[in-house]
Amino acid sequence: MKCPYCQIDNDKVIDSRSGEDGFVIRRRRMCVSCEKRFTTYERVAELEIRVVKKDGSREPFRPEKIRQGLERACWKRPIPTDRVEQVITEIIQGVYMNGKSELESRIIGEMVMEKLIELDDVAYIRFGSVYRQFRDIHDFLEEVRPIFDKHQLHVDSDV
Repeated sequence: MKCPYCQIDNDKVIDSRSGEDGFVIRRRRMCVSCEKRFTTYERVAELEIRVVKKDGSREPFRPEKIRQGLERACWKRPIPTDRVEQVITEIIQGVYMNGKSELESRIIGEMVMEKLIELDDVAYIRFGSVYRQFRDIHDFLEEVRPIFDKHQLHVDSDV
């Protein structure tokens, strides 16, 4: 690693720490020539995962889309920011741990729905209403059924 100060390629690592849930290593280095210190970050090169959309088209996996969807669903809900961040990280890790180079958008959507039903009922419904694209009230009732089951409430299915 070249020193950012003197451009000499002669340094030693004086400290290493894991960060971002073990996905990054922070290394504190010292240039042997000029004795200045600098920090580098090492991370695994991300896999090229493609998302297969409903229409069969493919696009690169973009974790920011998961972040945007979850932030919209959780907007103005009493959910701690660090908890939302944790859920986002878990979903993204789940996508990469899947081990496939292509993943259907439906699978990613289901991963989000599974996390949201545990996190917040309103956020679950908000996300589900966009993700599932309800055609009518019956579709909506089918989507809220897991929430009623979770809280042991009765849903009148004659609606």
